[in-house]
Formats: sequence, C-alpha cells, structure tokens
Amino acid sequence: MPLVDRSSYTPPPGFGNGHLQTIFPVLTRKVALITTVRERIETPDGDFLDLDWDTSNASSRLLIMTHGLEGSSTNPYVQAMAAAASRNGWDTLAWNLRGCSGQPNRLARSYHSGATEDLATVIGHVRGTGRYQRIDLVGFSLGGNLTLKYLGDCGSNLPIEIGAAVTFSVPCDLASSSLQLERPINRIYMHRFLRTLRIKIREKMIRFPNQIHDVGMDSMRTFRQFDDAYTAPLHGFRDAAEYWRKASSLPVLHAIAIPTLLVSARNDPFLARACYPIEQARRNPNLYLEMPASGGHLGFIVFNRPNEYWSESRAVDFLRQYPEQHAPRPASAIPNPCRLKAE
Repeated sequence: MPLVDRSSYTPPPGFGNGHLQTIFPVLTRKVALITTVRERIETPDGDFLDLDWDTSNASSRLLIMTHGLEGSSTNPYVQAMAAAASRNGWDTLAWNLRGCSGQPNRLARSYHSGATEDLATVIGHVRGTGRYQRIDLVGFSLGGNLTLKYLGDCGSNLPIEIGAAVTFSVPCDLASSSLQLERPINRIYMHRFLRTLRIKIREKMIRFPNQIHDVGMDSMRTFRQFDDAYTAPLHGFRDAAEYWRKASSLPVLHAIAIPTLLVSARNDPFLARACYPIEQARRNPNLYLEMPASGGHLGFIVFNRPNEYWSESRAVDFLRQYPEQHAPRPASAIPNPCRLKAE
C-alpha cells in the first residue's frame, strides 16, 4: 500500500485501445474556457509566466494546474479539470510554462520537465496574495512529472498551504519514456511534438542568433536528438542523458510528504515499464499509484452530460478527502521553506 488495486475506470464500449483514448480527445473534445483572467508575473531570472485564473467562487481553496509538453492553459484537459473543480467549490489557476501562453518568453531558455523553480514561483506568488488557506496541485504528463519532482524535492519542507496533489499520465522516468516514443508505432506523436518545438526554436534563433541555430534540426526524429541539441545545453545540462536523469521525478518519489495520487493507464503509449513506480508507492504511504487497464495518455474518456471525464471526477474525489486544515497568514509573514532553483 498505497497501490490502488482496482481502478474504478472502465472505458466506453469500443474505446479500450490506448491510441484511440489518446487521440480522440485531442481531435474532438470541446470545453468552455474557465480560467479567463490572465495575470503576468516576473520570474527571478528576468523572464515571465502567464497565469490564468478563475476566482468566481471566491474560495479559500485553490487548485493549481500544470499542463503537458507543448500544451497550454487552454488545453481541453486543463479547462475540463478547472470546470470540475469550480463546480465543487475551488478557485482555479492554470499556469503556462515558459513560451506556452501564446507569446515567446524573453530568455533563450524555455521550459523543461524538471523546471520546478517555475512552479515554486507560481506557488510563492499565490501564497503572497494571502487569499488561500489551502492549495492543491494537479499535473498532466510533463506537468505531472514537474509536479511530482517539486513535491519530492521539497519533501517535508513544502509550504504549509499545499494540501494534496493528483497527477495523470506521468513520464516519471524520462529516459525510458523518450525511448518508448521512438518506437515506430508512436511516430505520430513524436512528429507532432517535434513540429511545434521546431517552430519555437526558429523563433528563438532570430532573437538569439549567437546561441541557437537550426543546423540539422529538420533531420531530427527523436527526443534524444532534440534534447541533446537544445533542451540540455539551453538549461545547463551536459546532454540528453543528464537532463533525463536530473529532471525525472522517479528518484524523489520516496520523499513526497503529502497525499499524492499518480494515475497512469497501463496502455499509455507514451510510458515504459519504469514509469509505473510500483515499489515507490508500496514504500511511501503518501504516494497512491492507480493503474487503470485502459485510458491511454490523458484519455480516460467518459460520455456524459457535463462532459466530465473520469480523470476529472477522480481528481476531485481524491482531493476532497483532505479538507482545509491550515489557517491563512499575512503575506509579510510567509516564509519560503522550499527553495528551488534551476539546475
């Protein structure tokens, strides 16, 4: 324990295939925009982050959501989670990783799977408002790895307001997940990711001609090639292997000190065996691992009137088990117990 032996998720008839579960929501799901109020905050290194808020409940409890690779705050899976949380009384905040809000970030660096310092900046800003007694976290895919790594890196030094977390479809071992996506059957996903990443690199070339080039970029077909050429050097890593090792959440899952649910479907085409941390969940009473037989990558499709997928219902149900328990403090009295910085 706490392995979740029997998941409550059952796919609709005809939707048991992992690739179908992955692709169908991307192509067909329409969700109204919930987090409509944008705020821009500065980062300690001179960049910015765009935060999208919904405070219509005027709640003392906030849900912070972190999107996946090449996603944004407006992705249907993010906004559907915001809608489910809002229906259950939360205020919600969907933040955009650097360069993902529709405007290029200022610096040559961008975001990556282990950039926990940016999540810490968002949480620090929220705490500074003094409005929230309780902050919960939800992360998707890359954002799930980032969330888990933040929790593991902080351990018992988490800000007191952080209550519980839920993550979905998490490549917590980046090396094995990257190799998994190199398989021919997953070529469609790799092509899609690299297409948008190339666009961003070429935009940065114009602004940083002495730091970034596109020599050989069009021939790249794998994350190893892209991360060796761009992600690693732009973020202070020696190469892709070092980046994957240092940015993976798997080595720090043992240190997670708050109730945290990790949900990854067994038929997720993005995840290799190492991304299912069974032993870590058995040893850490705070880490709950749920592995539905089906669900794909950020799928978990359900057809119902509120257009609420199982993942959204599951997150709300898990987080509601842990009620508000901390008193608010004035912004001037809030320490920063977990000090994270870039690698």
